[in-house]
Amino acid sequence: MNRKVLLALLVLLVSAQTFSQRGVRIGYVDMEYILENVEEYRDASTQLEAKAQKWKQEIELKRSVVEQMKKDLMAEKVLLTDELIAEREEEIQVLETEMIEYQQDRFGPQGDLVLQKKLLIQPIQDQVFSEVQKIGGNKRYDFIFDKSADVVMLYSEKRHDISDLVLREIARTRKVSKSNKKQQEKNRLDKFKAEEAEADKEISEALRQRQENAEKSRDEKAKAAEDRRAEQLRLREERKKAYEARRKKLLEEREARRQAKLEERKKAQEQPKDSIQQ
Repeated sequence: MNRKVLLALLVLLVSAQTFSQRGVRIGYVDMEYILENVEEYRDASTQLEAKAQKWKQEIELKRSVVEQMKKDLMAEKVLLTDELIAEREEEIQVLETEMIEYQQDRFGPQGDLVLQKKLLIQPIQDQVFSEVQKIGGNKRYDFIFDKSADVVMLYSEKRHDISDLVLREIARTRKVSKSNKKQQEKNRLDKFKAEEAEADKEISEALRQRQENAEKSRDEKAKAAEDRRAEQLRLREERKKAYEARRKKLLEEREARRQAKLEERKKAQEQPKDSIQQ
């Protein structure tokens, strides 16, 4: 059992003894419910989710480039020297490492997605904390818990839920300084969008350059492999022609020897006939 749970139980036990005469006034808020009902958080979350989808597409694109390079290497391996194979494998390893690092930078424990979610939640959490302090003092609550935090609430009456009250107070506070807060939020979101757009532009440009370089390198290596294949075919054809020429020459020599033998035999057969006639 973690320390927060122990602390909550200890607080309840102490409060039960201390305030047994007058009763304990306890409330709780549901931070997740509050966040879902804050328009600025919903809008920013939608934008962040769209950005996360774009990051996923970029990662998939990087992965597809690496997989295609692996397939190309397997197809051309028989035509490549050991040195070229090692060079291609090293290039694939570099791209694969870059892909994994990019994935960690975006979706890791300290990645952009986690950090930007914290940036979105923090201002609202601060506002909720401020309103809870006011409500706690005005309504004379003894304890107010966060239902979505690590403290385990085994049972809670709905009448103790002051989440809607917190939302109303947040809306009232925002209404008083609506124009200023709205402008600040707009400026913050605009700045966030501008920074992300610039970062996306740099990433997209770097990714495009990387893909162009990879395609160029792949084309050059494919051309080199094709040239080597053509050279091997030419040498094979030359060897085949040389073999056919030697074979033809041997057959002609063999035929010439056979004809010479036939001529010799014919002459030998004709000599006795001439002797008899004489």
